[in-house]
Amino acid sequence: MIAMPGLLIMTGPWRSESSVYGIRSASLSVSAGPTLSRTENCAGLITACCSSVPERAISTIRQEGSKIMLELPEVLTLVRQLNESVKNRRIRKVWPPTKAHKFCWYNGEPEEYDKALSGSRIAGAEGFGTFAELIFDNGRKLCVNDGVNLRLMPAGKVPGNYQLMMELDDGQALVFTVAMYGGIFEHDGSYDNHYYLASRNSTSPFAQDFPAYYLRLFSESKPTLSAKAFLATEQRFPGIGNGTLQDILFEAGIHPKRKIGTLEQWERDKLLQAVMKVLNDMTKHGGRDTEKDLFGVFGGYKTKMSKNTAGTNCGQCGGTILKENYLGGSVYFCPECQHQDLAGQHPVM
Repeated sequence: MIAMPGLLIMTGPWRSESSVYGIRSASLSVSAGPTLSRTENCAGLITACCSSVPERAISTIRQEGSKIMLELPEVLTLVRQLNESVKNRRIRKVWPPTKAHKFCWYNGEPEEYDKALSGSRIAGAEGFGTFAELIFDNGRKLCVNDGVNLRLMPAGKVPGNYQLMMELDDGQALVFTVAMYGGIFEHDGSYDNHYYLASRNSTSPFAQDFPAYYLRLFSESKPTLSAKAFLATEQRFPGIGNGTLQDILFEAGIHPKRKIGTLEQWERDKLLQAVMKVLNDMTKHGGRDTEKDLFGVFGGYKTKMSKNTAGTNCGQCGGTILKENYLGGSVYFCPECQHQDLAGQHPVM
């Protein structure tokens, strides 16, 4: 059972049924809402059930529910490693789940993935937002989102429990596992999941027109939004989540609770530069040191504000790095470098 303000979702009993979004879609009983038999993921399901559910409730599932937090630097690292390691490899066989997982979703029956992909060649991989996608030479695609753990390993060392496994023609295997929730979606290019489309159609922070996109979203956003909410909610910037935003805000010297309407123009510009700089640094170093890559190795980017540094001294001023709960997840900040007293200022006119 998932309980949230104004919403109660019963997650059982589960029954297998084919649907556009997953075989283990449950007939869910929702208080003051419809009965659903089609789901995409937890956050998407809650959105579909009740449009009045606060964004912070949805972000609770996304930020704290999964032990895996694929954000843009990790997605791009994963895609680079896939292109370097498995491009042009042929799929020998696709194995369905060895263990049922209530919060792992598929596009149709995973038992049918072998028929769609076996014998095809991996033409490449692409990354966007929180999605990494394999592309096959028969026109099929397979994408995973931020809750899926993807590893490349010898076929003889595959663990007993997984949500999907692809045997390759070189004796290696791609193994997909899910800790809390996640989606493994095989499709023909017409996949229409809201989060998938938001990520695919988003403007990358590395694109030339990103500054104009950022400034437009800033001007359109409510001045009472906090800096954290601006960066990590409402799919404004797919791929920036509760992990990457910590160092972005530290680089900009902005408290996570600071209302964006209180930012001076130079602070808005500094935040923009921080977004591009920090994400570039994280990607260049193979992702954050809190997340693992295709081979199970932690990223090389040393996070300044994260679970790894909470309670230690700030490298910039020597103060103590604090951790607080805010908007459905944890925030890490330096109270000396990111002053909280500015969080209650009136908007700049």
